[in-house]
Amino acid sequence: MWQGSVVSLHIASEAGAPLATVADVRAVAGRGLEGDRYSSGRGHYSDAPSRGGREVTLIEMEAVEALLDGLLDAEGASAPLKLTAAETRRNIATRGVPLNHLVNRTFRVGEVLLRGTRLCEPCRYLDGLTRPGVMALLIHRGGLRAQILTGGIIRVGDTIQPEEAS
Repeated sequence: MWQGSVVSLHIASEAGAPLATVADVRAVAGRGLEGDRYSSGRGHYSDAPSRGGREVTLIEMEAVEALLDGLLDAEGASAPLKLTAAETRRNIATRGVPLNHLVNRTFRVGEVLLRGTRLCEPCRYLDGLTRPGVMALLIHRGGLRAQILTGGIIRVGDTIQPEEAS
């Protein structure tokens, strides 16, 4: 069984706004992260509050760091790109967590119980906010969308681990 951790947390009050990095954030079951654009219905792809499994997004720091190493170019060429976790537009940056394996699985982030609902594939909107090519480099590595099953506070440094029976 694996065990990972929260590296950083990010929220934005509205679509297109830069993500603020925070030390902790309240996760509200069935709603989203307090203060984040999707919990209030001010996100890019939705004019309604988050529901149906897209209440929080996660990304592996290993994928973000691989961009800098130039390891993600589909053609095998080196394409180094410096990108921060906040620039990926995901709420929770993780380390040591196999996010692609958590679709339809429950897992804990500190005291909060989440259920992975689908991969969080990048979109062209991300290219526009960062630079062209970011989307292509993060395909199948863009993270995970998750539903908040039980709320609580998520903190940088919290342990992330799967639930035994999910």
